[in-house]
Amino acid sequence: MTATTQLAFSVLNAAEAGAALDDLARLRIAVFAAWPYLYEGDAAYEQRYLARFAASPGAVIIAAYDSSGRMAGAATAAPLADHADEFASPFAKAGLDPRDFFYLAESVLLPDYRGQGAGRRFFELREAAARAQGFSRTVFASVMRPGDHPARPHDYAPLDAFWRRLGYRPFEGLTAEFSWRDIGEASESVKPLQVWGKVL
Repeated sequence: MTATTQLAFSVLNAAEAGAALDDLARLRIAVFAAWPYLYEGDAAYEQRYLARFAASPGAVIIAAYDSSGRMAGAATAAPLADHADEFASPFAKAGLDPRDFFYLAESVLLPDYRGQGAGRRFFELREAAARAQGFSRTVFASVMRPGDHPARPHDYAPLDAFWRRLGYRPFEGLTAEFSWRDIGEASESVKPLQVWGKVL
């Protein structure tokens, strides 16, 4: 376990992940309610989604704990071929082998701890996990929302510049689709996500 300014980070492997899933679900529901995800938190959805993630032998959770021992942030990753078909199938359709990629899934952090280096640390530790499992390419997907979406905050700053500083670039023309229920929606709807990648 290594410490930064206010958080201590721990890398949990697939065998250890189960005990952290409830905390991860809590964070996902809290953080993803905000723009651009607008996720209407759903315990049943979380159970289905996280069970599928945790079933991968290569799954990892980077857990960030505050001084009281509460999980204040987390980031997840797993081999792309083990992750949801919604993410892997666009690679196969583009002639890319999903088995060549390590997928960086969610990265969630409570607002009080942002801007202190946790985001960069989440990427560093997941990339280290990718290398340890023999991967040389990492990818993630970011939700795409219309610029004139009524829920878009006027002061919203996309994370594109941060991701580019870490060496990630968009895969031009490569998008995935994933469904969840937006706040106020009666049912799930499909959202497009832009795939970003990096050679380690």
